[in-house]
Amino acid sequence: MNGNSPARQSLSLRQKAAIIVRYLLNEGADVELAALSDELQAELTRQMGHMCHVDRETLAQVVGEFAQELEGIGLSFPRGIAAALSDLDGRISAQAAAHLRRSAGIHQDDPWSRIKGIDNDTLLPLINAESIEVGAVILSKLDVARAANLLAMMPGAQARRITCAMSRTSAVTPDAVLRIGQSIVAQIDDVPPRAFSSPPADRLGAILNLSPSATRDELLSGLDDDDAEFAKNVRAAIFTFASIPARLGARDVPILARELDQGRLVTALSFASAADANAAEAAEFILNALPGRMANTLREEMDETGTIRPDIGEEAMNTVAATIRDLATQGQIELLDVDDTQT
Repeated sequence: MNGNSPARQSLSLRQKAAIIVRYLLNEGADVELAALSDELQAELTRQMGHMCHVDRETLAQVVGEFAQELEGIGLSFPRGIAAALSDLDGRISAQAAAHLRRSAGIHQDDPWSRIKGIDNDTLLPLINAESIEVGAVILSKLDVARAANLLAMMPGAQARRITCAMSRTSAVTPDAVLRIGQSIVAQIDDVPPRAFSSPPADRLGAILNLSPSATRDELLSGLDDDDAEFAKNVRAAIFTFASIPARLGARDVPILARELDQGRLVTALSFASAADANAAEAAEFILNALPGRMANTLREEMDETGTIRPDIGEEAMNTVAATIRDLATQGQIELLDVDDTQT
């Protein structure tokens, strides 16, 4: 270096680093220097620019020291919070990761790639909480099919205001769009994890679907007094045997009959006919919607059943209602919408 014999002079750490990097590059190694700070990259570049040549003895000495240093390393850690978060991706909660990013001033490169992966049911409340102009920006960043679906989920007045605000998005800067995306992602990360995936009314409705009718009626009556709004939502989630005339299309009744054991259907129809007015109406609805020969066969078998124990009759009716719910979930039939106050 500089005409002097490097083997006879003391090399600085920067010079040694420059020698190692140059040696690795000569050997065809892919040296990743972008992970270094800008300042270190600049110092290394300047140092390499100041050096001329290194003899074999100096090279061997520096490489030997470098190899010795590597052998002495038992474990290495990522440099900085960003690298550590990358290593721990998926192993710590989203909330903890978001908190660390915010405290360290780290932002995702493209928050919109994550936003585009969020389902509409999660994204819509976030849009509703923002201004109309921000809502227009969010829709503009989504593909047209997603944007159209979200507009269809909004009340008409809100959808119109957002579409009108689209005309004002032409002046929005890329930096503003980035900040909006980062804000939306931060709100998503701030939502605590939920123990239950379905709403409370749906969970209670599923329980009451399988409860005896007397128990169900008593509980709903008590809910009306304690929390009328919750009671209304629970009723909307309930589908029982008595719900059949209002929510099952007559053309779907033969599909139901094919799925059920005939003996179980006869038991349910016979018990329902003598239970109460609502259950009797549902039984008659099923019989009237079936082909004449099948309906007559069922009526004859119902006449021969005799008295049915309440627990057996309730179980049979619950089986019919559960089969209808399963067929609707599978897409084989479609339940009709009715007023929330009906059961």
